[in-house]
Amino acid sequence: MTSVLITVTGPDRPGVSSVLFAALTRHGVDLVDVEQVVIRGRLTLGALVTAHHDPEGLQEAVEQAMASISMQVQTSLGADPSVRLSTHVVVVTGRPITARAFGSIAQALADAGANIDAIRRVADYPVTGLELMVSPVPGHSSREYPPGTLRTKLVEVARSAGVDVAVERAGLARRSKRLIVFDVDSTLIQGEVIEMLAARAGAEDEVRAVTEAAMAGELDFAESLRRRVAVLAGLPESVLAEVAAELELTPGARTTIRTLKRLGFRCGVVSGGFTRVISGLAEELGMDFCAANELEVVDGRLTGRVVGEIVDRPGKAVALRRFADAHGVPLEQCVAVGDGANDIDMLATAGLGIAFNAKPALREVADTALSHPYLDVVLFVLGITRDDVERADAAEGIARRVPIA
Repeated sequence: MTSVLITVTGPDRPGVSSVLFAALTRHGVDLVDVEQVVIRGRLTLGALVTAHHDPEGLQEAVEQAMASISMQVQTSLGADPSVRLSTHVVVVTGRPITARAFGSIAQALADAGANIDAIRRVADYPVTGLELMVSPVPGHSSREYPPGTLRTKLVEVARSAGVDVAVERAGLARRSKRLIVFDVDSTLIQGEVIEMLAARAGAEDEVRAVTEAAMAGELDFAESLRRRVAVLAGLPESVLAEVAAELELTPGARTTIRTLKRLGFRCGVVSGGFTRVISGLAEELGMDFCAANELEVVDGRLTGRVVGEIVDRPGKAVALRRFADAHGVPLEQCVAVGDGANDIDMLATAGLGIAFNAKPALREVADTALSHPYLDVVLFVLGITRDDVERADAAEGIARRVPIA
């Protein structure tokens, strides 16, 4: 038997596949693989077959059949019949992705001994997203990449090119994610709740400085929390509801939660902030769980203290484990999204840790880091396309795109 690779190109139109496979049928070939892509009305159709006899006659028949419908065709006799299995998925996002940026990524992959097997667009809004299926080049010294190696090779190139990259193992592990937790401050919402509360006490600048040091990993979070909460002493309890009413979601947050819940994800928040402020938002979004700190209130006023177990850096990881266990989801099927140093343990505990506009301390240890201010980019990392999202929204009559400046 002879393997034959047939590549058809030309204007996309109905009937191209039927004409090709009618010619193949007359020669009694076996189909090994077939791929088709249409880009702006231009078709590329590839078919790998095995011919039991007269491969040259098959080649001539295919060429005549394609010429009859004004399509171009190339045939290659003796093509490698093996099917390459992609080992990794690389998602590139940018606004925009320039040719130079993509070329840099492609060169970095080649230098690492990785071949690009397939490319598809996963998003055109609010960023451009491209998903690359890659595999080691046969015989290359990097045939097997230790965890994190390929991402490490790409991150520096991507940063200098002005794009983000996410790298995951291909296969079931990527498609089996079932639970996701979000940090709240500067992740699910814009800004920091503690600073909004401190503004009521005239101490916003003081608290912001402490917050920044804690998120950068320069201060113990539990101690920094006590210091920041202390300035709230004496404020009326009503400020909690006032601040809750002012919370502003990060662009794309509703889309992200709505889409993940459609797919059956368990969604929740794990926050170093305060339950009385964020619980209403969590309920509005339909979150399955919420873990945060409790502010002490006596006689209708804040005492400047927290009560109960503090949700700090280790506490966030504990909360994730508790929620995953409650829903029977293995940790490797969990996703965690955060921005600060106090999210390090939580992201490390999850099967996929995503740093969202994060401080350097978190970016360095996360599985992937996103620098765009749109939370729905998380969906593209998970392999969910913009088209998937918008078709589901359109079915419910809520599809819309907010203009981006």
